Amino acid sequence: MTRAAAAPQDIESPYAWMRLAVSLLLMTIGGSGMYSVTVVLPRIQSEFAVDRGDASLPYTLTMIGFGIGGILMGRLSDRFGVIVPVLLGALGLGAGFIAAGSAASLWQFSLAQGLLVGLLGTSATFAPLVADTSQWFDRRRGIAVAVCMSGNYVAGAIWPPVMQHFIDTVGWRATYVGMGVFCFLAILPLALVLRRRPPAQSQPGVAAMVTAAAVAGRESPLVLGMSAGTAQGLLCVAGVSCCVAMSMPQVHIVAYCGDLGFGAARGAEMLSVMLGMGVVSRLVSGWISDRIGGLRTLLLGSILQGVALLLFLPFDGLVSLYVVSALFGLFQGGIVPAYALIVREYFSPREAGARVGTVLMATLFGMALGGWMSGAVFDLTGSYRAAFLNGIGWNLLNVSIVAFLLYRSRLGAGASELRSAGST
Repeated sequence: MTRAAAAPQDIESPYAWMRLAVSLLLMTIGGSGMYSVTVVLPRIQSEFAVDRGDASLPYTLTMIGFGIGGILMGRLSDRFGVIVPVLLGALGLGAGFIAAGSAASLWQFSLAQGLLVGLLGTSATFAPLVADTSQWFDRRRGIAVAVCMSGNYVAGAIWPPVMQHFIDTVGWRATYVGMGVFCFLAILPLALVLRRRPPAQSQPGVAAMVTAAAVAGRESPLVLGMSAGTAQGLLCVAGVSCCVAMSMPQVHIVAYCGDLGFGAARGAEMLSVMLGMGVVSRLVSGWISDRIGGLRTLLLGSILQGVALLLFLPFDGLVSLYVVSALFGLFQGGIVPAYALIVREYFSPREAGARVGTVLMATLFGMALGGWMSGAVFDLTGSYRAAFLNGIGWNLLNVSIVAFLLYRSRLGAGASELRSAGST
């Protein structure tokens, strides 16, 4: 299914922007698999008579499948083009929602979410689309990736209230079956727009590193003054830690509002507001990253996310929770896109799908771990206060790693300037 690559002049062409719009739609539809399970969490807990930690397990398995699937789908995209994983995603989401809606036990529901919705479904409309988009843009790569990844938050803004409405009126099972049919029918025609392979691009920074590595006798270039594997490993640890913190409000805000007596519908609205503001954050962060780079954008977003988490501790009134949820979305929306930009800034574009998929997998593992961990902490303490404090601790770890990577990048830039001055 190999197809001819587009010409270099297609970079940032009208077709590239049209392709970006389609990718945005696909990520919005595919993102339903990630957010549906957070909305249905209280119903699952009641339906299968389990505690909060066990009811959080389907979300955890969904995110694990989502993360592992990102690497698989990224490799398929690198080899065959992005249309192949997207078509697989249509099948996975359709079958997964229908199977989960028909589940007779928690483990059946969890497997459907993890294997079909997460591994084969939602993952196909995330990392492959991000990597593909990054190769159709050059000067405006930051804003293009941010627009594409906004689909994940547009999904979060749209699907929770929509699904909550249908859950309240026709039940969660019928809602899930309906979502499966919709996803299958909507994704298939949109996938056809993505048949063309991305144009070939040069990446001067990576080319220079390759040349330097060859001169030094190394088989692979250094990234941020360390091996590519080490650099990617640190990015993955940072991704896990930031998203453990991020998952606390996103996964548990509906249940938290129910515990406070405000009702699940108010919690779904707060989640919608949170992720709607995340769209704004991603667009603004994309604009910023085109000017200051991915690492600085990541550090800024991580610090602001920590501030927002702190605000959840003293404020638990209905109005204040709406405000803090909006601030949380506004502060943290640009974090995950920054990882994809960092990969494109420091690694070879030939490995974009696999490397972006690996780093984004780490962020999804963080969401999975944080979603379960917050529920477990709640079960142990009977309160979400300790869960918020746990998230703040993980966020501090993320800030420390990103600050270290930024320090290494500045050392590398200084060394390059010294070499240039010596050669002249």
